[in-house]
Amino acid sequence: MGVNVAAMSYDDVAVLADFAATQSIGYPLLSDKGGAHARRFGILNEEYAEGHFAHGVPHPGVLYIDPAGTIRLKRAVPGYRDRPSLDEMLSALGDLLDDPPAEEAKPAPDPT
Repeated sequence: MGVNVAAMSYDDVAVLADFAATQSIGYPLLSDKGGAHARRFGILNEEYAEGHFAHGVPHPGVLYIDPAGTIRLKRAVPGYRDRPSLDEMLSALGDLLDDPPAEEAKPAPDPT
């Protein structure tokens, strides 16, 4: 489909590097320690207060950010057991790639 894949977690860079090496992950794992990106993308799980070991954990999901930096697809829901299927995500992504961005689409927040 011509898109790049990356995963983001609230885990430390060293933890992610070890996990990627032991699991042979073939795409970048990005660290969002403290949850700043999860907060900006509107997917922060607010169940965990600052100081809790899980503070910063996002709701699991998928974002598609187009080359212009616009979030075109966001599927992030509370809980980790009920996630969209791969077929559903590929279908939704295919539909997006077939359609030009809507005029009301807003750029993704600058994560820096």
